[in-house]
Amino acid sequence: MVKLKVLIEGYAREDKNGEQASCSTTLLQENGLNIVVDPGMDRALLLEHLKKEGLTTNDIDYVVLTHTHLDHCFLVGIFENAKVLDGDSIYSSDGRIASHDGKVPGTDIEIVKTPGHDQFHCSVLAKTEEFGKVIVSGDVFWWRNGEVQETNENDLIHRIDPYMKDEPQLIESRKLILKTADYIIPGHGKMFKVKR
Repeated sequence: MVKLKVLIEGYAREDKNGEQASCSTTLLQENGLNIVVDPGMDRALLLEHLKKEGLTTNDIDYVVLTHTHLDHCFLVGIFENAKVLDGDSIYSSDGRIASHDGKVPGTDIEIVKTPGHDQFHCSVLAKTEEFGKVIVSGDVFWWRNGEVQETNENDLIHRIDPYMKDEPQLIESRKLILKTADYIIPGHGKMFKVKR
C-alpha cells in the first residue's frame, strides 16, 4: 500500500500585485521509493514540507508531472537525482527518454491519462490503506482561493475551467476520476471525498 501525504495544498489567488499560484504537491511512498507529484512553484514552502518529512530533494526518486503548466512543474529541476514521468514517458538527467507501462517503476502507482485541461494531462492513482483509492487529479479539478469547493457530482463534472483545451475530453476525464476515486486531491484546493 502507498503512504500518501499532501505536502502543499494548492492555491490560486489574486492580490494587488497580480496572481499567485502553486499547485497541490503530494508525496507518495511505496517500496522504499519517494515520489513527488507536481512540485509546483513555491520553493520555500516545498523545501519546508520535505524537511518536515525528513527528506531533501536528493531523496526523491521520481517526480510525476500531471501537466506542464508552470504552476505545476516550475520546480522539477531541483530534484537532481529523480527521474521525471509524464503521461507517456520517463525522463532521466542523462538525456534518456523511455516509455513506462502506466505505472511509476517499482510501484503499483498508476499514471492515468486525463486530457481536457491540457491535451497531455495525466492523473495519479494510489491505493492507500487510510483513504482507499486516491487520485491526484492535477487541474482536472481545481478552485481559486475563496471559491466554494462544491463536491457534488454534477457540479464537479460541469465546473467551468477557463484554461481548458477540450471541454468534452475534460468532462470524460472528470467522469473517469469520479468513478474510480474514493478521494481526490485537486490541483488547487482541499483533498475531498467522492460522494456516492
